[in-house]
Amino acid sequence: MTDPQTEHAAILPLKIVAARQVAQGIRSFELAREDETELPEFSAGSHIKIQVPNGEWRKYSLCNDPAERHRYVITVKREAQGRGGSVSMVDDARQGDAVMVLPPDNAFPLVDKPGTLTFIAGGIGITPMLSMIRSFGELPPAPWKLYYLSQAPETTAFLDELGADAFKPHVKIHHDHGDPDASFDLWPILEKPNRGHVYCCGPRGLMEAVRDMSGHWSPNRIHFESFLEGGGKKPDDKPFAVELAKSGQTLDVPVGKSILSVLLGAGVRVGYSCESGTCGSCRTVMLEGSADHRDMVLLPEEQDSQIMVCVSRATCGKLVLDL
Repeated sequence: MTDPQTEHAAILPLKIVAARQVAQGIRSFELAREDETELPEFSAGSHIKIQVPNGEWRKYSLCNDPAERHRYVITVKREAQGRGGSVSMVDDARQGDAVMVLPPDNAFPLVDKPGTLTFIAGGIGITPMLSMIRSFGELPPAPWKLYYLSQAPETTAFLDELGADAFKPHVKIHHDHGDPDASFDLWPILEKPNRGHVYCCGPRGLMEAVRDMSGHWSPNRIHFESFLEGGGKKPDDKPFAVELAKSGQTLDVPVGKSILSVLLGAGVRVGYSCESGTCGSCRTVMLEGSADHRDMVLLPEEQDSQIMVCVSRATCGKLVLDL
């Protein structure tokens, strides 16, 4: 995604044709056209943006098989401490409602010829991986294993499906019941790098743990997905300025807004996709200043000269970017 105007010109008017609870506090929604014609195609790992009942736009992974061209299926966890989008969707969206949706985008795609596939899902982070697994059919592209980590059975979406006998050789489901001492030990899985690929989606703590434990792997074999757009807000966040070296323009970045959102609001063209610091699309050269890096992409040796503008902020008064 690079142009907000083009993005919104492609809005799809869809209908919620089915809605059901799939776990405690988690609902699944099936979206389709009124006339049941085909929708724009998507690949496993894709997400859509949907306008939730309170008017906000939010991203949710598609969790159905990409071969299903007549519908999009999203699954939403009610996050009481979130920004309000998931609460609005879970509490207020109903079967029969009309919704506005942007076409699918994929910042978390399966690679070709992956060797082996290791999926690490925390809670609702199962959704993009479920689409991948459902796309495999009877001929997976590689041997695969899913580690599905959640707090308790009643809060685990798609537990019956993934706990079925057919999946037992491939799926490990672990519940820690809120006890940190009962957390699943991922080190034996990540200790020895191999020629496979690891996909991780879930809470920030889980992704940071996987990143730290996989630091000795080739970076292009570790993939993350997150929907914490803008990197979240921290108590010590401060406003700062960004200077665009090519135009000489200076823009103010207030607390609560990302550099990316300020750039787009000023009409600056910047490549982006995930808006959560996991895909690398918004990588920008940083000519001056120091950054509070909140992404999952940059290597330590890159952090002095590059920044992911979708999530990271400044630790100084002004950053100078090569834009």
